[in-house]
Amino acid sequence: MKPLKIAMAGLGTVGGGVVKALANPELAERAGRGFEIVAVSARDARKARGFDTSKFTWTADAVALAKSDADVVVELIGGEDGVALALVEASLTAGKHVVTGNKALLAKHGARLAALAEKNGVALKFEAAVAGGIPIVKALRESLVAYGVETVRGILNGTCNYILTQMEATGRDFADVLAEAQRLGYAEADPKLDIGGGDTAHKLVLLASLAFGTVPDQKNIAVEGIDGITPMDIGFADEFGFRIKLLGIARRTAHGIDQRVQPSMVKAGTPLADVDGVFNAVMANAGPAGRYFFEGRGAGEAPTALSVVADLVDIARGNFGPAFGRPAATLKPLVPSDPGAAISAYYLRFEVLDVPGVLAEIAGHLAEAQVSIGSMVQRARSPGEPVSIVMITHETSQASVERALKAIATSDKVRARPCMIPMEAA
Repeated sequence: MKPLKIAMAGLGTVGGGVVKALANPELAERAGRGFEIVAVSARDARKARGFDTSKFTWTADAVALAKSDADVVVELIGGEDGVALALVEASLTAGKHVVTGNKALLAKHGARLAALAEKNGVALKFEAAVAGGIPIVKALRESLVAYGVETVRGILNGTCNYILTQMEATGRDFADVLAEAQRLGYAEADPKLDIGGGDTAHKLVLLASLAFGTVPDQKNIAVEGIDGITPMDIGFADEFGFRIKLLGIARRTAHGIDQRVQPSMVKAGTPLADVDGVFNAVMANAGPAGRYFFEGRGAGEAPTALSVVADLVDIARGNFGPAFGRPAATLKPLVPSDPGAAISAYYLRFEVLDVPGVLAEIAGHLAEAQVSIGSMVQRARSPGEPVSIVMITHETSQASVERALKAIATSDKVRARPCMIPMEAA
């Protein structure tokens, strides 16, 4: 059988890893045919990349790869619009398969691009777009289908998990550990997309679409990052037997789909809580079949190239179907649940003046909102100085807690915005 001809858009860390991985002769045996890179596009054709690039046909215009004689185009440029979108659209229209690691592109245009792929009888594959080398896209699309999926929860951003792990291990504050992560290359020079939760949100909407058969929806998702987490919060979490993780959570409820990205208290010793450093993990609840846990490296050359090559092998074998596991025409608009209706216990931290009556005032507002206190810790300081009061509530609605905190924040005894972190089930 003729080799699968590949055009590569982007020869950075991941693209270079793909080129190196495709040199493995065992891949041809597994795929039943060989692989041949016939065209590439990258910013600098003269750059040393650690492998021979002289045999490749280069083009400065990435979109022109859609006119090459390649069978499949690998898009590793990034960005939700611009050149990446133009290349993917042109390639699918030209009847070429597409493999991409571009979560932002798919979160915004995924349903339309999936329909275009089906119209032209080609594959649109994106295992590398979510959680690096973890095969969660294939699992949700092909494996966990018998009973459907009720909930998907995961640590989907290695930068955030590294920062929280280091804050816990060293007691240093957020800004200090972020600066270290940037020096080590774990965080971008502009880390907003990571630490603000946006990167996790892109990945979560793709997982939700695969799990629930909905159009990827970035509008109906609550997103909160980790920049408000302090060493004090991490210390209190440990005291109560929890660890703080940034989770992406998508769950089916009686009234719609709840999508959220948020720092969460996760019970110490449970699988998600034990994921450290730059690792990612996803837990899927497949109803009667139970829970399935996936963990691995969420970024980097080898893990992400692993996922790209897995998609190429599937295409070489002729194993491909609808991008999101269902025909694009059957993907339903996401019906969002009311975020305020979410039920959880909550960690609450208040920075207040240590004066008579402050605790009674806080407790009064919580009681008025029907929020019951399960446990409490107060650290004593000199009279008149700010003090931390920490409470763990019994299970209650998010709306009730938010109503109480809004009232508490107006007090002249409260010196900072109250902190609220949900206690996520194991």
